[in-house]
Amino acid sequence: MENETIELLDKGFIRLVDFMGSDNRVVSSARVSFGGTSKGEERDKGLIKYLLEHRHHTPFEHCYFQFHVCCPIYVARQWMRHRWGSFNEISARYTQVKDEFYIPQEFRGQDVKNRQGSVAADLDNDALKKIYQDAVEASFAAYNKLIEAGVAREMARGVLPVCQYTQFYWSVNARSLLNFLQLRQDGHAQYEIRVYADAIAKIFKEKMPWSWEAFEALEKKLPLGAE
Repeated sequence: MENETIELLDKGFIRLVDFMGSDNRVVSSARVSFGGTSKGEERDKGLIKYLLEHRHHTPFEHCYFQFHVCCPIYVARQWMRHRWGSFNEISARYTQVKDEFYIPQEFRGQDVKNRQGSVAADLDNDALKKIYQDAVEASFAAYNKLIEAGVAREMARGVLPVCQYTQFYWSVNARSLLNFLQLRQDGHAQYEIRVYADAIAKIFKEKMPWSWEAFEALEKKLPLGAE
C-alpha cells in the first residue's frame, strides 16, 4: 500500500510513504531477550497477543510507518499532540498558500454534555455553508491583497482560518501508532480526525495483521492505554 493515496474529506489525503518491520519483527524483537526465534505462526501470534495484554510494548517500537498527510490545520494540531513521532510540516513562511480549505458537507451542533464535542443537529446547512464559505473566501482574498501589497508571507498568513489545508510527513513506530488509533478512532474523537484514523487502521491491518487482530480483541475487552 506504499504510495497509494487515500482521499479523505473534501480535499485531504493520506499516503503511506514507507514501512519497516512486520509482525515477525515484533516477535523476534521480543524473543531476542532470551535468545529465541520464531516458534511457528500460532505461537508467534499468541506471543503478540500476550505482549499487548501485559503491556510489554517495546517490541512494537521496532516497526516504523511514514505517512504523508494532507488535512485541515485544526486536525493537524490535534494530531501533533501525539508527541511520540516525528513531524515535518509545509511552511506558509516559505510557500504561498493555495486556495485549499475544508468545507464541511454538514454542520454539527454543540454537545451540551461535552464541551469539546459535537452532535448531529437539525440545522440550516445551506445557509450555514454560505456563511462559512463567505468567511473563507474573504480571508483568502485579504491574504492575497496583503501579498500583492508586499507583506511578507509569514505575516500575511495571519488572516487565514484554521480550516486551511496543510501537509506534513509523520514517522511513527507501531506502538505509538496503536495509541493514536485507540484515541482517535474512539467515538468521542472529532469526526474530521476519525476519518484519518480509520484510513490508517486499514493500512496498519494490511502491514501487521497479527498485531491488529490482537489489538482489536484487546480493545473489545479493555482499552490498551499507556504504560
